[in-house]
Parts: sequence; structure tokens; C-alpha cells
Amino acid sequence: MGGKLRLGVLVSGRGSNLQAILDRCADGRLSAEVAVVISNEAEAYALERARQAGAPAVVLDHRAFPGREAHDRAIVETLRSHGAELVVLAGYLRIFGAPIFAAYAGRIINIHPSLIPAFCGKNMHGLRVHQAAIDFGVKVTGLTIHFVEPEVDAGPIILQHPVPVLEEDTAESLSSRVLAFEHEKYSEAIQLIAEGRVKVEGRRVRISPPKSEG
Repeated sequence: MGGKLRLGVLVSGRGSNLQAILDRCADGRLSAEVAVVISNEAEAYALERARQAGAPAVVLDHRAFPGREAHDRAIVETLRSHGAELVVLAGYLRIFGAPIFAAYAGRIINIHPSLIPAFCGKNMHGLRVHQAAIDFGVKVTGLTIHFVEPEVDAGPIILQHPVPVLEEDTAESLSSRVLAFEHEKYSEAIQLIAEGRVKVEGRRVRISPPKSEG
């Protein structure tokens, strides 16, 4: 394989998925590098994680822009200026508009803490998702990694991983168990893309076997 896949990671909060990606890039488990980390929140701890790892950290506070389109254009400009090839959403709590989809069509991925199409859509993020799963009484939840399209949580699914819901689970305990798998599976999906093994056919994502050596 040639050079490393350059990632533009967007975050709004503490950035534990970002940390998992940074760690795997550093130790060679991931054939990628974090080209830039962008947050709409200046206080997001994810920015400190990026700085500690030597990755560029950029604040683009959406409140400082006249509207969503102007903010989106600034994101695109920042991603392009750092040579980002794949946009990775890691707890980013803003919905994109047309400029980003035009610039990075088919190159934006997200992770969601449920088995889509269950417990997803607008305003379904964080502990709300896990509480909804518990309240509904499902026995299995999990996580989904998918391509991002204009409709929230509706893009083609790359990977899913099931996680049992235990009788004594709270939203917090369930979140903690799902998150542990998020850290593994998000990097797995990025590695598949880096290896050129992901192909979208309509709503289905085809994953080809690894290329044989020699």
C-alpha cells in the first residue's frame, strides 16, 4: 500500500474515539494519520488530545459564523488545506449542509451507538440513545459505522457490532460497554477504507477480502 490515508476528524466533546484513532495511528495498527482535528467547541477536550499527539487542532465555533453554510465552507477549507482525504465524525454534534457533501461526497463516515435503523435520527446521540434502547426493552443493541448523507443516520452501513443489554444496565453502564467496542470497530472501518476494500453499491457496502501477499 502507498501513503497513509489522511484523516480529518471532527469532534464536539471529550474525544475518546479520537484518542483510540490517534493511538492506533501511532503504533502502526492503522494505516492512516490524523491530518487535522476540528471542533466547533473551543473547550472540547478532544482538542487537547490532538495537541498532545502532535496533530493540528482547529476551533471553528459555529456561533462565530453568520450561518451554517459559512461554517461548513470554513470546515471544507480547513480540511482541504490540511490534505484530509477522509472525514471522520467522532462525536460531532452538528448536522452538515451542502458545501461539505459537495466537497467530500462518499468520503464522510460516522459512528452511532445503536444498530441502525434502531434508536437513531435527529437529536438521538449520547446517553439518549442508550436510554431509549433500555426503555424499549431490547435485548441487544450495539454500534453502527456508516457513510454520512444529508439525511441523519441514513447513509450506507459499513460495519455493525452487537452488544447485549443486561438486566441491570443503566444508560451510563451500557454506554461504557458500547464505547469500548466503538474504539475497536471505528479503526477497523477506517483500515478497510485505507486498504481500498470498501465499495458502495446503492445502499449496500461491499467489503472485499484482503489482497494476498506476493
